[in-house]
Amino acid sequence: MLYRLYKPEDFEALYALEELCFEPPSRFGLRYMRLLVGRANAAAWIAEEDGRLWGFAIVEWSEERRGITAYIQTIEVAHEARGRGVGGALLGSIEDSARAAGARLIWLHVEAANTGAIRLYEARGYACDGRQENYYPHGRAALIYVKRLDSGTAS
Repeated sequence: MLYRLYKPEDFEALYALEELCFEPPSRFGLRYMRLLVGRANAAAWIAEEDGRLWGFAIVEWSEERRGITAYIQTIEVAHEARGRGVGGALLGSIEDSARAAGARLIWLHVEAANTGAIRLYEARGYACDGRQENYYPHGRAALIYVKRLDSGTAS
């Protein structure tokens, strides 16, 4: 598997995977996804093999009162590639991009029922820092996970 930064010519395949992974209203809109991958304060990573996109991840960062903080917008892996370490490798790549941008903290929302993703985050040093009810469509709750990037531990 090759892990590399996103290029504009990847967009069609990237959005096709978005459509496979999420149904409306949980799916990012086409216009919003184009905005995300094009932001100067963001990095999108691609996992590909034999010319096929198997996954992608997007992180963005911003200046906060206590320094630069990164937010994981999404990590998506094709169903056929799950369990092969693709999500973990993409997570490592976006963490590296966030560190390179000077981020000291990285955080995300994850659906409370998404046990596979929660296991991945916890195995990589993220800690649950709260719960947000009705965050996702149809009243589904989100857990908030955080990790310090300067020390590798959760805050």
